[in-house]
Amino acid sequence: MIATVSSSDLDALPLTGERTVPGISHENYWFRRHEAVYEALADDCRDATVLEAGIGEGYGAALLAERAHRVIGLELDGPTATHVARRYGDTVAVTRADLQALPLRDATVDVVVTLQVIEHLWDQAGFLSECARVLRPGGRLHCATPNRLTFSPGNVLDDRPLNPFHTYELAATDLSGLVTGAGLDVIAIRGLHHGARLAERDARHGGSIIDAQVALALSGEDWPATLADDVAAVTTDEFDLHADDVDASLDLLVSAVRPR
Repeated sequence: MIATVSSSDLDALPLTGERTVPGISHENYWFRRHEAVYEALADDCRDATVLEAGIGEGYGAALLAERAHRVIGLELDGPTATHVARRYGDTVAVTRADLQALPLRDATVDVVVTLQVIEHLWDQAGFLSECARVLRPGGRLHCATPNRLTFSPGNVLDDRPLNPFHTYELAATDLSGLVTGAGLDVIAIRGLHHGARLAERDARHGGSIIDAQVALALSGEDWPATLADDVAAVTTDEFDLHADDVDASLDLLVSAVRPR
């Protein structure tokens, strides 16, 4: 499915829980958690033709566009794609498309970035095969997703995730297996963790700033000022992305290359 996107009357995306958006203080932890991975990938996109499959609000594609030669963003949801075209259209070329059938020719992009997307899809293997198809030989895939082992602890692969917007959540072995099955060579598996400053914030909120936010979201109670201030103050450098203890990470990032 492909449709032309034009700038129209959408100024801001509503916060529905399906995707994070910038500029909302109560959402800042999740926004910075995602932004930290984009920042880590920016250098690999330098002077490259980049496809972001599942562009979301668009802030990540705009960040990558600061170094890339060109960024193409794909998004199925109409209002979301329109928002991206309106807000980031000077630097990001956005198209409405079904991610199960990418509207690009074979071997046409240098880098595919898809962050916090694959867990929303039913045909995850087919999606990764499409990503491999559009990569040039030697091109790189970067795929990030919540770590099933910490995001929905106790759930096995075939269980329905706790998040209603997710289809299947993946552990590192699940994700790397899918990527390898798509014909790509995995070159790195990294996990996103709380750094020292976020560990201090965790300690101030019963051991987990994440659990504190979720509990209040479910209860509908007002946030205490201490939590609101801590969440609003989180920055991207408070997260650590590395290959140690991946199974204990918050989010996974698998990087792979298409064989030459």
